Amino acid sequence: MILMPKESAKLIAFISKNVFVEEEGIKNLACAVLEGLKDKTISVDNFSQNAFHPSSEDPKAVDWIFVLDTLNFSFWSHKNSPTRWCVNGQSGYFALCAAIKRAIDEGKPIVDPKYYSEITRPEAEYIFRGDNETSIPLLDERVKCLREAGKVLLEKYQGTFVNCVKSCSRSAEQLLRCIVRDFESYQDVADYKIHKVSFYKRAQILIGDIWANFKGQGIGEFEDIDYITMFADYRVPQVLVHFGAIRYNNPLLSRLHSDIELENGSDDEIEIRGCSIEAVERVKDEVRALIERYPNLALKKSDVNAILIDHFLWDYRREHAAELDNIPFHKTRCIYY
Repeated sequence: MILMPKESAKLIAFISKNVFVEEEGIKNLACAVLEGLKDKTISVDNFSQNAFHPSSEDPKAVDWIFVLDTLNFSFWSHKNSPTRWCVNGQSGYFALCAAIKRAIDEGKPIVDPKYYSEITRPEAEYIFRGDNETSIPLLDERVKCLREAGKVLLEKYQGTFVNCVKSCSRSAEQLLRCIVRDFESYQDVADYKIHKVSFYKRAQILIGDIWANFKGQGIGEFEDIDYITMFADYRVPQVLVHFGAIRYNNPLLSRLHSDIELENGSDDEIEIRGCSIEAVERVKDEVRALIERYPNLALKKSDVNAILIDHFLWDYRREHAAELDNIPFHKTRCIYY
């Protein structure tokens, strides 16, 4: 049996040997989140990626987001790389958004599964061409992910991810299980000790992006959105370390400072990702306890969830990049994040 992300995280944090969730840091971060809720910087209305995502009015918005998150992985570069992959001056995930938008503007039907289920490597190479000589990492794997996902949409969902979402009756849990059952590249699982654990980063961010893009309404309404955890990647743990919410032991910290790549499925990588999820769950619980304790804040417990905390942490990393530069982040080259 594969444990779902919340249960996986609780188990990993309990037996982790190299990464630890720190209660004092949880409280510090909860206070920062509470401030963000009070001044409305943390809100589904302030989703920072909206400028790079399709308008919710766009009839292809859900299929556009599905393509983005099918390709939303592994943008980091090694310390000794002379340049990063960039598109229209954007790097990382935003470079991917820019490449998709550019392809659409150039008339490429990149959000149509009929097209990308048969996309060729040269076509993908052109669509994801960068501003410099640096190419997008894992191009062959991205082509494979697109082809597989496109075929599933055509065979099972009449060529649109909208039908997959609608089939799940406004349940984030049902949609998560549906995505990881039907789309192979979203099966982000690992063996840890004697357990099968899951993180489902891209599947969960796909649900979170649809929820945020539509502000929890219409196709983006999920009655159990709290089922979704934070999105266990390589950047958010860096911010959790900064706030003291998670801590690495010295041998692991030394390895990360040495820029050593962690293998996907290794104990170190699993512990970083699992403890990150558990830390954000505890932050969420602490913020909700504060909201309950101080009714004059005029906040509701439903004003905060793991998705919004993840957005806050991801934005914080971008806004404080120089300040966080001395904290190493783990590097794992894989299709899952």
